[in-house]
This record gives sequence, structure tokens and C-alpha cells, in this order.
Amino acid sequence: MTNATASTSLGHDARTIGLVGLAHGASHFFHLLLPPLFPWLMAEFGYSYVELGTVVSVFFVVSGVGQMLAGFLVDKVGARPILFAALASFALAGLVAASAQNYAMLVAAAVLAGLGNAPFHPVDFTILNQRVSPQNMGHAFSVHGISGNVGWAAAPVFMAGITSWTGSWRIACFSGAVLALVVLAIVVHQRRWLDDRPHLTAGASKGIAVAAVKTEENPFSFLALPAVWLCFAFFFFTTAGLSAVQSFASPALHSLYPQLSLAVTYWMVTGFMLCSALGMVGGGFLAARVLRLDRVIAVFLLLAGALLALAGTGWLPGYLALAVGAAAGFGQGLAGPSRDMLIKQAAPPGATGRVYGTVYSGLDLGFSVAAPIFGWLMDHQQPQGVFYGAALALAVSVLAAGAVGSQVQQQRLQAI
Repeated sequence: MTNATASTSLGHDARTIGLVGLAHGASHFFHLLLPPLFPWLMAEFGYSYVELGTVVSVFFVVSGVGQMLAGFLVDKVGARPILFAALASFALAGLVAASAQNYAMLVAAAVLAGLGNAPFHPVDFTILNQRVSPQNMGHAFSVHGISGNVGWAAAPVFMAGITSWTGSWRIACFSGAVLALVVLAIVVHQRRWLDDRPHLTAGASKGIAVAAVKTEENPFSFLALPAVWLCFAFFFFTTAGLSAVQSFASPALHSLYPQLSLAVTYWMVTGFMLCSALGMVGGGFLAARVLRLDRVIAVFLLLAGALLALAGTGWLPGYLALAVGAAAGFGQGLAGPSRDMLIKQAAPPGATGRVYGTVYSGLDLGFSVAAPIFGWLMDHQQPQGVFYGAALALAVSVLAAGAVGSQVQQQRLQAI
């Protein structure tokens, strides 16, 4: 490849990666459309943490079921039109939340946001795998992860900040809807860089099969791969831990360290996500160079779990506990690109959307199951359980990642 050709390829890849990252950041923003508003919703409607945690569960149940179905739809009709529909659904969710008068309307907003979130991972990874050249794939996964964490980091500050500034959580929800429409306008305008039709992507990167599966003969045959379900389990447990941080770490930290105001403790969640985004920068280089990705994942997720457990002990000075909890995000971020690359290695050719849809539905299930559990802990004055539970979930996820890595390694040895 000449320098000119390489430069052109990099430019094209960068446009695609940037647009996918922008849309992915918006999807993660809408994961947290409502959780930062819990204190205001409790004050206005009198809901408990369990009730509001159930709203979060509705979002992730809809997203998880929809994600498995969306994977098949993406493989059939293409990723780009589904991306446009998903962003429109986010905008509608923000408008419904802004006008909510009761619990049912909050649930309706969660359903719409869940429908919007459902196709994102099959859409994103199908576009990236089709359009991005192999030498840039590790960095594509890194940017993808970073953008998601930036969306998570921005949401608490955006939603709580606008609510505090205007005195109205409804204006914050309306502002979220406007944000989704802006992102939709950008990706529609730049849609040529998101076209995943095969005749435009002859040089696209390919997944590495863990087992020889002829997906064109049976579209469900990939479900027989143990690696797919191990990846599913890995996502379930990592996101169960992440759910604790996103939805409940701030009030839990406030309970453990009452000298920290609730407004200050929200910065732990934002800091966790920003540290995770920084970790993903280095994680992209690791994913491109390290052979045993499961070992990278294990080291950094166990580090993240240990820091979260330390923050939950109540032994540290308040601001130090906040910093330690935020720093745990760095370990999770370093593991992120290796996680996505490991799933790519486990995906049989021709089933990208289906595999990512199935595997990433474990993410949604983890959030949906964990939210009421950690909400129950908060309602029963067990704030330290939020941190200990998150650490335990991350430790269990390492076992699943190790099993996937062992299968990938065995397949490599058999291919030699």
C-alpha cells in the first residue's frame, strides 16, 4: 500500500469511526436520561429507589430483547437506516419524559429509549467491521468505547446540571431530546460514511471464527457456539457492576460520606466514566498488540473491582474515596477494547450483527437485573453493598472472559 493510499484509507476510516462514535455516545447518554434525575423524581412523585430502579430495568429489558432481534434485522436490511430510526426513538423518549405526569409515562419514556438503544451494538460493529480497514480496527474499538463512556460521563452532569440551573427536570429531558435530534441531523448529512452495503466494502475486515460454522445455511447456528454464551455471561456480570456505579454510586457515596454533598458525589460517576474513556485510549493499543486478550481483561477488571470495594469501606476520607471510586474506571476502560476484540474473534463470518446483538443483550440483562437489586440495598440502608456488589460482579466476569480466551487460543493452535 502506497503512502497516498494509506492516507486515504485512514481518512475514510476516521470519518466512519467518528460518526459511529458520535452516535454511540448518544446511545449511552440515553442510558442515563432518567437515573441522574432520581432525587427530583422522588421529591415530586414520592417514588422509592426500587420503583425508579424498575424503570431502569424496563429500559434494559426492552433494549436486551430488541438487541437480539435487531442483530438479525441489521444482517438482513443493513445498519444505516436502523441507526437513523434509533436516534429518532431517543428524541421521542426525551419528549415523553419531559411531559411525564405519572409513573406510566416514565415507563413509556424508558420503553422508547430502550427501543432506540436496542440496535446500537449490532449497527455499530457491523458498520465498523464492514468499513474500517484491519490495521485500524483496534483503534476503532477504542474510539467506540471511549465515545460510549463520554456519553455516560456527560449525562449526569448534563441532566442534573440543567435541572439545577433551570429548576426543572422537564427542561433537562427536553434538552436531551434536542441533543438526539442534533446527532440524527449530523449522521443523516454524513450518511455516505455509514453505508455498510457489501459492494462498497470489499476490503472490509473479517471476524475470526472460533468454530467453522456455515451461517448462510442456518442463521441460528452461531447460537451453538459456547463462546457466544460465555461472552454473553461476561457482559452480564460486567454491566451488573457498572449499573451499580451509574445509578446508585452517587447516593451510596453520600450515605457513606455525609460530608460530601449529593452534587459533589455525582462527580464520582462522571469521573469513573472519564477515567474509563482515558483507559480505553491505552486499551486500544493493547488490543492491537496483545495475543491473550483475556489476561489483559482479567488484570484490569480485578483492579477496578478492588478500587470500588475500597471506596465502599467507609475507611477513607470523603474526597479520597470519591477519587478512588472514579479511578476504578481506568481499569475498566483499559479492558474495554480487548473485550470488543475478543468478541470479534469469537464471531463466525457472516453473522456479525447476530453475534453482537446476542452478546450485547447480556449488557442489557445485566443492567435490568442489577438495578432493582442495588435499589433494594439503598432502600434498606446498605450503601456499602453497592460497591461490594459491583466489585464481586467484575470478579465473576473475569472467569467468563478467561473461558472465552482459552477457546480462542485453542482454535489458533488447531489452525497452525
